Amino acid sequence: MTAGQVQDREEDHVHLELDQVFEFISGSYSLAEEGRLPYKGREVLYTVGVAVLDRSCCGSGGCRFLSVPGYLLRWQYRTGEAGRPVSRVEPILDESERTEVRRLLERAFPHSQVNFLP
Repeated sequence: MTAGQVQDREEDHVHLELDQVFEFISGSYSLAEEGRLPYKGREVLYTVGVAVLDRSCCGSGGCRFLSVPGYLLRWQYRTGEAGRPVSRVEPILDESERTEVRRLLERAFPHSQVNFLP
């Protein structure tokens, strides 16, 4: 892969505030922590969140989830329009890499959903 192809895959990731509660129609979620997972000489950026369904018509429940924006390229290199820090990431598109990263994160955070962005 050429440098131009890698650069085409780069994108900005806005860091959301931890412990802020985001409400939705049937419950809420919050982001509990943000971390970096070493993987094959690179770092994978991830966020851990908790969702609670407590206003649903069909019962209640919850889950822990991880969002993976991708490989970290530049950590908090600027501030976004809303005043939040912005990092540069490369999304993980390769399915075998996603499988390996998912396995490592599930080992560290058992019983969690792991979602890759986008």
